[in-house]
Amino acid sequence: MFGLLHDLDFEQYPQQHCIKEQEIMREHHIDERIIHATASHGYQLTVSIAPEHEMEKVLYAVDELTGLIGAVAIMRPSKSVQDLELKSVKKKYKNAKFAAGCSREVIERGANMLQWDLDDLIQRTILAIRSSEDYVNQEMAKL
Repeated sequence: MFGLLHDLDFEQYPQQHCIKEQEIMREHHIDERIIHATASHGYQLTVSIAPEHEMEKVLYAVDELTGLIGAVAIMRPSKSVQDLELKSVKKKYKNAKFAAGCSREVIERGANMLQWDLDDLIQRTILAIRSSEDYVNQEMAKL
């Protein structure tokens, strides 16, 4: 649920991301715990709401990382994460110009918050994306 809600304001209010979503959620009487969880992924970017719970820290860390992994995947002949390996992501990760909009600083800060090493965060994220890739592709084909 948090993954679906966390960017609800991004397209309409990119300059007020994680700020406007709080207003929108409060207007709809969303629980403050959900508001905190979704807004905290903008910590030190647009808000001062720090991720506290593990799920919030994961969302904070992987929000940027999934963009980078997605960019690596679409560069592959398979255009998939099914055959994507950690070393391929790490190689692109080191190139600051590749997926430059994906903040390595935020990814590393998120890994530190979780007390996971960067390789572990990347590998877990690859596996999580891999587990849902077929379903997402099927749903996208319906659109």
